[in-house]
Amino acid sequence: MRVLLPRNTPHPVLCATFPQGVKAKGTAVFGMNSRTAGAMPAIAAGGKIQKERRIEMLDMIKCSTGGAYYARGEWVPADGNAPAALAAKGFDAAAVAAAKTGTMAYNIMQAHNTSGDAENLKIKFDAMASHDITFVGIIQTARASGLEKFPIPYVLTNCHNSLCAVGGTINEDDHRFGLSAAKKYGGIFVPPHMAVIHQYMRERFAGCGKMILGSDSHTRYGALGTMAIGEGGGELAKQLLGRTYDVARPGVVAIYLTGSLPAGCGPHDVAIALVGKLFKSGYVKNKVMEFVGPGIASLRQDTRNAIDAMTTETTCLSSIWETDEVTQRFLAVHGRAADYKKLAPADLAYYDGVVEVDLSAIRPMIALPMHPSNAFTIEELNANLEDILHACEQDVQKLIGRKDVSLDLCSKIENGKLRVDQGVIAVEGTPDEVFDSENARMQGFLGKFREK
Repeated sequence: MRVLLPRNTPHPVLCATFPQGVKAKGTAVFGMNSRTAGAMPAIAAGGKIQKERRIEMLDMIKCSTGGAYYARGEWVPADGNAPAALAAKGFDAAAVAAAKTGTMAYNIMQAHNTSGDAENLKIKFDAMASHDITFVGIIQTARASGLEKFPIPYVLTNCHNSLCAVGGTINEDDHRFGLSAAKKYGGIFVPPHMAVIHQYMRERFAGCGKMILGSDSHTRYGALGTMAIGEGGGELAKQLLGRTYDVARPGVVAIYLTGSLPAGCGPHDVAIALVGKLFKSGYVKNKVMEFVGPGIASLRQDTRNAIDAMTTETTCLSSIWETDEVTQRFLAVHGRAADYKKLAPADLAYYDGVVEVDLSAIRPMIALPMHPSNAFTIEELNANLEDILHACEQDVQKLIGRKDVSLDLCSKIENGKLRVDQGVIAVEGTPDEVFDSENARMQGFLGKFREK
């Protein structure tokens, strides 16, 4: 379950739009589904929280201090003892030297690389996606540069500006433009109120070993075996013109999952914890997060998808997960069984870093303004409520730099507890499972009512 106070985590610029003297209502994102927080902004100004206690909490997600080899499911630190340790496992010097080619990410990127240079990539994607905030500018740019036909499947969804009554008819105009462009250049137009961009791409286009480019930052389909990248419109325009996505070969960091989530915790708890740990340190910045380990098997596909979608907030470039029968079942249900294949690291793979996540240690999380990395366990928040909220208010004030605007969180404390303004309950399961669960709950409620 997630509980949201008014808006989603606010952007610093938005806080500056309030008129003089108006206090901005605070926004907090509860991930009543997650685990440890990570390297978050330091608590400032008179906080009573002891630094040692914060460090202990953050240790629930552990990051290696250097690279490591993943040798048939076991980790070998890339230090002076590595050659001997790997030799004892049957890997010779040539295998060790080639270990960087053993990651899933390396092989998928090279399969899409047209440069002939393994270190300097020129990638062509299998498909692209844009929503109605971005596709007009992208297509207009490509048209002005000689576009004649979409060279790859290009999905245009209408899920971000779908309330056409707001702001006159500008949104409807965008939708009409998208439809006309799809007809003229051969795109795929998804009408308003029909689908959300990322779920549409998961169900219709993601597949094991593919690469997808999107003009939305949270373009992430790694849990379905697809390396997806969210980029600015210029990169999509280049692809429409037959050009390439040019990037130096990125580093790859293993996200090693063990255990299983405790009751009451879910994907957003894991996501907030990972963002809290990894964002500020830049541990995975512009790298690929490669999810491996026995903990994956304990997660439903929709849980994997939700964790994966939030990897964007860590500043990573892309993501990829090991695939299994759960992935296979998802693709088969959506009529695309042929798009499944088993993805896993080679017997020996080198990673530039390792993030160990014990899912069983995850706790319900909350992210405070101004970024998901401002993360705490709800237990810690409740134990230090006034100190944490006051420190957050002060940090925001420093960030905004204006005296006529302030963030008000402490007023939400009532009788020593945090009052939540709005609640959003996300129910996991198939439609039949959700219906059966709700029906059972209502029958139980009616039974108690009849007894009275």
